[in-house]
Amino acid sequence: MRPLTAASAAALLSTALLLTSCSGSDSADSPDRARDGGSSGRVVRTLAPLPAAVPADLASYYGQKPAWKPCADAPGFDCATLRVPLDYAQPRTGRDVKLAVSRIKATGKRQGSLQVNPGGPGASAIEFLHGWAGIGYPAEVRAAYDIVAMDPRGVGGSQPVRCLTDTEMEAHTQVDQTPDDKAEVERLTAAFDKFAAGCKKRTGALLGHVSTTEAARDMDVVRAVLGDEKLTYVGASYGTLLGATYAGLFPSRAGRLVLDGAMDPSLSSLKLNLDQNAGFTVAFNAFAEDCVKRADCPLGTKSPQDAGRRLRALLDSLDARPLRTDDPKRELSEPLATMGVLQAMYLEDFWPMLRDALDEVQKDKNGTGLLDLSDQYYERHPDGSYGNMMYAFAAVNCLDQPAPFRKPRDVQKYVPRFERTSPVFGRDFAWAALNCGDWPVTPTGNANRIEAKGAGPILVVGTTRDPATPYPWARALAAQLSSGVLLTYEGDGHTAYVRGSACVDTAVNRYLLTGEPPKDGTRCQ
Repeated sequence: MRPLTAASAAALLSTALLLTSCSGSDSADSPDRARDGGSSGRVVRTLAPLPAAVPADLASYYGQKPAWKPCADAPGFDCATLRVPLDYAQPRTGRDVKLAVSRIKATGKRQGSLQVNPGGPGASAIEFLHGWAGIGYPAEVRAAYDIVAMDPRGVGGSQPVRCLTDTEMEAHTQVDQTPDDKAEVERLTAAFDKFAAGCKKRTGALLGHVSTTEAARDMDVVRAVLGDEKLTYVGASYGTLLGATYAGLFPSRAGRLVLDGAMDPSLSSLKLNLDQNAGFTVAFNAFAEDCVKRADCPLGTKSPQDAGRRLRALLDSLDARPLRTDDPKRELSEPLATMGVLQAMYLEDFWPMLRDALDEVQKDKNGTGLLDLSDQYYERHPDGSYGNMMYAFAAVNCLDQPAPFRKPRDVQKYVPRFERTSPVFGRDFAWAALNCGDWPVTPTGNANRIEAKGAGPILVVGTTRDPATPYPWARALAAQLSSGVLLTYEGDGHTAYVRGSACVDTAVNRYLLTGEPPKDGTRCQ
């Protein structure tokens, strides 16, 4: 998935990657079973809660006192470092992970702490706090809560996963992800193998301990250290899986949880990929329907279907002949152009940027606009360096669930199914799902239903034309949770809170401030 959440500039900070996600939660399963929502008919277990009492060998972690100090690069915010065990099954080994946390104090009468996570997996919660939530969340919420961010283990300031050098990552982003022959298939699999081997070499033992369950357990340590009896939380995109997993593990400590742009934790990695392929198709069709109504639409004015065919033809042409850009050292190739288009699907505010970029390609034979969008997706900085988001994204996903595909022949079997759903992006989604096929660490988790029996009301927010977390996922999660409440935003883009809907914002704010959720099934526009 990608980074996005609130409005315009903030959207770049509140990500939610998830493209070709394999995420699920991993922990002890209960014997209660239900059928997978997909067509496989497989049995899905229900995530079992952990014991309510804190184990004695974790007491030192839960009893930490944070040494808050002003953040060096974020005036008005405090920063601290906390310890958590590398392996919760063996906490006495002395091998710890250092977690970066940050806060901004409540501006009014304080109710407690509000933890936030923008998604990914791999997006920095601290960057999101400093760049958006701590200054852009509604004033009444900032008055009532210390807003707190924990970079999950392996992300941002919390011992980040590393896989490639910047030069290697630059090359990796340009590998053709729609191979046309045996040689191109071999180059793609070699790229995935090099990426995986690099993660093992540069990250070490931590690579086997960046699961969603471990991050949820870290959140509980942070909750205790902050002095909160229960967790209050806003999670977007993958952050909803993190929050739901927390509720499943610690239902008695789950307070007011907002899960915006929800994932369905019961789905297999294959079903997640198929659904997301469909979700981006819905989003592109909405973009195309809007575009063809404009006389200057760079994809023509005939129909959304024709616009899709024109875009696919454009991407195919870049496979053979990349375009120049304003950077003499960089060209726009097919894989970079595809990621640029997908990035623009995350937020309706990006649609004008995409139209301008496509117009630039058509009229000027210049790919700078699409390259800029692709750089946002990959977290590539102007100096050519890359953040760790894409590395953590793969590391978490490949640990949380078994890979959807192990070998190229597995992908080739499913390519027609992906293309039936999305003639434009289907091949890209199918082949990208091979990235966990030869991962150097054995997956520790599987898909689980999450019921969180005993938790208070949990607010699940879904957007009807969300590309990255399709709306059916929100409905499914709300139904699974024993106390789930569904709030629907009828609109476009990824996530809904603080994105311009007064109806959504009012409902979420009231819930956070009073504990009163909206009526289950409430719909907003």
